[in-house]
Amino acid sequence: MIVLGIETSCDETSAAVVQTSDDARATLRSMVIVSQDVHRLFGGVVPEIASRAHLTSLVPAVRQALADAHVTPAELDGVAVTHGPGLVGALLVGVSWAKAYAATIEKPVIGVHHMEGHLFAPSLEDPDAEPPFTALLVSGGHTLLLDVPAWGDYHQLGATRDDAAGEAFDKVAKLLGLPYPGGPHIEQLAATVASASDVPKAYRFTKPLTHGGQRLGDADYFDVSFSGLKTAVLNAVRAAEANGTRDAGRPLIARGFQDALIGTLAEKVARAVSAHGRKRVVLGGGVAGNRALVSAIQARVGATVVVHAPSARLATDNAGMIAAVGAWRLSRGESSGDELAAYASLPLR
Repeated sequence: MIVLGIETSCDETSAAVVQTSDDARATLRSMVIVSQDVHRLFGGVVPEIASRAHLTSLVPAVRQALADAHVTPAELDGVAVTHGPGLVGALLVGVSWAKAYAATIEKPVIGVHHMEGHLFAPSLEDPDAEPPFTALLVSGGHTLLLDVPAWGDYHQLGATRDDAAGEAFDKVAKLLGLPYPGGPHIEQLAATVASASDVPKAYRFTKPLTHGGQRLGDADYFDVSFSGLKTAVLNAVRAAEANGTRDAGRPLIARGFQDALIGTLAEKVARAVSAHGRKRVVLGGGVAGNRALVSAIQARVGATVVVHAPSARLATDNAGMIAAVGAWRLSRGESSGDELAAYASLPLR
């Protein structure tokens, strides 16, 4: 089975071709990702600019993906497209084009949940990254902790109560005078501090919602919250500016912030692994590319649990993961009709 994938949920225009074998393993035959660097000028994604960029980039991206895969439109078995959640204008570009293209070549169209795509992403590189597993999806717009007994069977355990992990990285990066997107820059700056013990007490921030009194069944046992952590960083930056130590303190603040955030995520993952007896952890989303996060989770869950994290190419938004989900759903006889629409918010089921 050969499926074309389309991803336009935010500021990456991507097209990919995935082929599945008789054992349902998905192989990525080609992938094109067109990044919109213009958003760096504004310190965040501007929805209108993103939508217009998708309009000009999508057709060339699809043509290149098909050419790289040596596949003709007639050889496709279906077209998979992200239909939510995301920026609704950006999603509409992909959904509208995918529906029209699928109708033209007389193939089914499959609407794919963006976060389900991130669950499938590691399996494109690592065949062992399959259910059952505990999943942590961390990006600029989402932070979700899931138990996944099987593909298509998703149980949300926890989520962010305010900011997503990636958003927290971006906002703290701005406080420290670092470029957008902030995650890679904070990771790089934090790495200049040799160890957590080198961070002074003033910059050792509390890991939110991880106090020892929490028990399984408590409302906050699996949830995360980063608004208070951001405020603590803001106060630390202001104090450093007041006493003239901001420049010297930037790496220490970055390390203290990153340690607190990833320490929180690692603790929540470990709780989920223990509660459900899982032996695998799958990470997805842009923040999953943070090596310190991967190392912290592996250290926290122990050597008997395997942590699967995607490469940087598959951690960010991409059409390969969307095509993989589409191929799996199409193999089960599932597809979407003319009613397929774009949704800014969409529950994962």
